[in-house]
Amino acid sequence: MVKVKICGITRLSDAILASELGASAIGFVFWEGSPRAIGTAQAAAIVSEIPADVAVIGVFVNPSEEWVGDVITDVGLTGVQFHGDETTEFCERVSRRIRVIRAVSVKSTVDVENAIRLPQVFTLLLDGVDAARRGGTGRTVDWVGAKAVAGRRRTFLAGGLDPENVERAIKTVRPYGIDASSRLEISPGVKDHEQVRLFFAAVDRVYG
Repeated sequence: MVKVKICGITRLSDAILASELGASAIGFVFWEGSPRAIGTAQAAAIVSEIPADVAVIGVFVNPSEEWVGDVITDVGLTGVQFHGDETTEFCERVSRRIRVIRAVSVKSTVDVENAIRLPQVFTLLLDGVDAARRGGTGRTVDWVGAKAVAGRRRTFLAGGLDPENVERAIKTVRPYGIDASSRLEISPGVKDHEQVRLFFAAVDRVYG
């Protein structure tokens, strides 16, 4: 069954609901430029209240390696996701300490080829990468390109997933995991619990 990551968490109630419905991971955004940004103390408090088997992913945009290390320790992250212009060498250094998810675009054949060639130690996340917003745009990606990558690499599919399209997305792309955020919200960082429930129900239908 596909893994489900709910990202942009800022509230304990949203994290608990995602966990109860079967989320494999939750994501916290540690980038001040995001409307879903969260502080380390707030994130750590949420982590202390959710099941230990739910992965905790920190999302970063062009951070220092020291800052990433501090957040890993302070929050108790089990993985990090890089959504900026971080170099492959930077990501590889961090991967020696913790699981790394690398956000990439699949807008063209070249993008697909470049994604496939990235070091195997990275899990890939395919998103509508935006130079200003760095994710959370609500725009879907090219599922044809995404399928080509997912067939070769451990891949999370992100970008505009919601209860209406996630079933088709899974069947089309067949990713290792899916990542949802903005289309499950009332406002940035505040999840709509009814939409979250409908989302998981749609995922379950794929395997039901």
